[in-house]
Amino acid sequence: MQDLESFLKITSALNDESRLKILAFLLQHLQSEKMLCVCDLEASLDMIQSRLSRHLKILKDAGFLEVKRQGVWAYYGINQHLEGFHKAILEHIHSLNLPLPPLKRISSNIACLEK
Repeated sequence: MQDLESFLKITSALNDESRLKILAFLLQHLQSEKMLCVCDLEASLDMIQSRLSRHLKILKDAGFLEVKRQGVWAYYGINQHLEGFHKAILEHIHSLNLPLPPLKRISSNIACLEK
């Protein structure tokens, strides 16, 4: 059971179309991958780094995402320890069938490493 503060943090995180699209994008593209580099998310979602980082932090703080740092890069994935309310929300977001861009993988490209 969630306390009021947690509930408000979760629902506030979902009150933004960009954050819903980020979650939907990760749900769609993390079938074969466990995590995606922030540079791949930036390129795929066509968002500037500062805006994307803010959205990712809000989603992480609300418990939806986990982050792994490797050198100067951060890799994001869906939190593997979600329960109840979080899982139900992600299932609903997945069922919305939002139009999403394809994954533009640049993390394996030298351009990503030089940023």
